[in-house]
Amino acid sequence: MSQANVQAPPAFQALAGRTVLYLVTEDWYFLSHRLDLARAARDAGASVVVVTRVGKDGPKIEAEGFQLHPLNIRRSSLNPLRDLITLTAIRRIYRKVKPDLVHHVSMKPMLYGSIAAKRAGVPAVVNAATGMGFLFISQGLVGRVLRPLLKSTFHGQFNRPNSKLIVQNPDDRQMFIEDVKVEPDRIAVIRGSGVDVQAFRPVPEPEGTPVAICVSRMLRDKGIEELVDAAGLLKKRGVPLRVRLVGPTDDNPASISPRRLEEWANEGVVDVAGPSDDVAGEYARAHIAVLPSYREGLPKSLLEAAACGRPMVATDVPGCREICRTDETGLLVPARSVEPLADALEKLARDGDLRRRFGAAARRAAETEFASELITGQTIALYEEMLSGLACKS
Repeated sequence: MSQANVQAPPAFQALAGRTVLYLVTEDWYFLSHRLDLARAARDAGASVVVVTRVGKDGPKIEAEGFQLHPLNIRRSSLNPLRDLITLTAIRRIYRKVKPDLVHHVSMKPMLYGSIAAKRAGVPAVVNAATGMGFLFISQGLVGRVLRPLLKSTFHGQFNRPNSKLIVQNPDDRQMFIEDVKVEPDRIAVIRGSGVDVQAFRPVPEPEGTPVAICVSRMLRDKGIEELVDAAGLLKKRGVPLRVRLVGPTDDNPASISPRRLEEWANEGVVDVAGPSDDVAGEYARAHIAVLPSYREGLPKSLLEAAACGRPMVATDVPGCREICRTDETGLLVPARSVEPLADALEKLARDGDLRRRFGAAARRAAETEFASELITGQTIALYEEMLSGLACKS
């Protein structure tokens, strides 16, 4: 698709002279998921501030002309004292920067950022739920105990005046309406963070044994264990398919240990590649994208796979089914399953024509529904709506 076919966002005025602040947990996540949006806000005349835990990517953020405030935030910490320190630090930054609009991304920034924004008197608050998070989907004791408190807090914060909750799929919208009692007019559905359809482009399949690639953090709730079991089942069947895991571990309670990943690699059931800075190249060297997650917002890894023209196997859960559409762009299987997952992978491994048909449809969907220009334009329009009624700073 040519650039001319992508609808350009309308001219924006309300952002000019404003300060927009992004609160995210990791600097690399900001670059991979929110950079295009922040650039659009900057180009519309806003000053952009980024508050995040800073690793190696801090200089890249500052090179964009954004103001960077380091924050020692750990998205999976359940330490009350540490989190109180984090909340106090966020509130201090908000009072110093005096943003016109704050955009919180994922669960912990939404929770503490919303509380800090209220105490600091921030005029406009956007909360972006990128998925339901560990505490919402965990069936363990910690999840069951903390979930009611989390829902109660979100109910109060998300219904505040001049606040908006962005969700990435209709299922999450309905969940927040029914379970958290968020008013429907406070919720906007914007599907994902978009994908750069110029950077992620289709290339012909490589020669040789088909490869199914899973680009994801190595978490149990991403279905990694079921995928490894499915790979073992396919190996017993003699199916010519390699399964490749690409992605990091982290401090999430559901994280799979590096030792376990090493054991899988040594057993030869799957290839364990670790994180990669060249996701487009990873898909170019693969034939199938797979993500057997338990629940998603709208997974960027599948959007990138679609833009690369790769067919998908994913679980029939919120988020995944937005882009993996059965018998159109890929095959859906039940969550937490092994044999249906193996069957779907085998079907695509053995049928090159089906892979190419699904891949072409996936590319069309990426171009027409999920291109970053479209998604960014929708979010900037939301900013404009929220800022248009605010008095300008003197």
